[in-house]
Amino acid sequence: MLGRIFCWTASVLAIAAVFTLAAFYRDMSLARDRVADKGRLVRSPYGDIEYTEGGSGPAVLVIHGSGGGYDQGELIAQAVLGDEFHWIAPSRFGYLRSGFHAGATWDDQAHAYAYLLDDLGIENVAVVAMSHGGPSALLFSVLHSDRVSSLTLISCGVARSSAPVQESANQKGDLLATIFRHDVLYWAISKAFRKRLMSLMGADDEVVASLVPKQRELFARFIDYMNPVSLRSAGATFDNTAELPGGRISAITASTLIVHAEDDTLQLFHNAEFAASTIPDAKLLRFEKGGHFLIGVEQAAIRAAVRDHILGNKDDDSCGEQSECP
Repeated sequence: MLGRIFCWTASVLAIAAVFTLAAFYRDMSLARDRVADKGRLVRSPYGDIEYTEGGSGPAVLVIHGSGGGYDQGELIAQAVLGDEFHWIAPSRFGYLRSGFHAGATWDDQAHAYAYLLDDLGIENVAVVAMSHGGPSALLFSVLHSDRVSSLTLISCGVARSSAPVQESANQKGDLLATIFRHDVLYWAISKAFRKRLMSLMGADDEVVASLVPKQRELFARFIDYMNPVSLRSAGATFDNTAELPGGRISAITASTLIVHAEDDTLQLFHNAEFAASTIPDAKLLRFEKGGHFLIGVEQAAIRAAVRDHILGNKDDDSCGEQSECP
């Protein structure tokens, strides 16, 4: 009797494993097909730069966060810009087909953005960055100030904190960087422990519980679009170890809007406070709740604020050769 139960259990587990592996390989195939050769490549002294673009109007450089790529940049553009702007979404160093070389710095990434804009014939842009897209966006604004008409930081990393909660945020970052090294591990966690993954990404239980279906769908796309993570692991590791810009941002002259939630447990609110007190005349749009997924929780408010900020600081040269401005 026990032998039959054992055989039956083993058979069920074997069948479940087969179906699970089949689902994994199917999802990885779909994910790879989704990003295969869609982005354009520009050869630069800083390595290959992959990007996509869309919309029309004033040019906006959209800089993705950790675990992203141009595809996450597209999600950010859809969430806060729409088709009213000509958005350009590059994959940062080590993400998808963008190059990565030993010794690369945020400064190099900032210079790579300038090279990309030169290739596109665009002189000035508004910059919108999310999460770990912040450091290179900030340094682009420092090193190429004449090319930035406005800067918007959404839940961005800016400077380290000595507060005890910083250690918890660092541990989350380390854990995510580890998970991003393994396609099967990230995929399995995203399927079986999605709520836990959302919490790890900075949205606590209260934020997750408050999401309406449309917001959950957007969050799900952010999570699913990180597949396959093996094509993003070099960038995620770099993000987690490179030095944040800190006090260098005091040299920024572009009009700056900082959008952040006080309950963000991945990029702590300290980042927003530091940026607001260090960047001359920066404006801080704070939200009490929303966590690190603030872009989805407060999408309508952020979209309106970003639109007003970009158009209110639009440079006449921000349209370039491939855009039409009103």
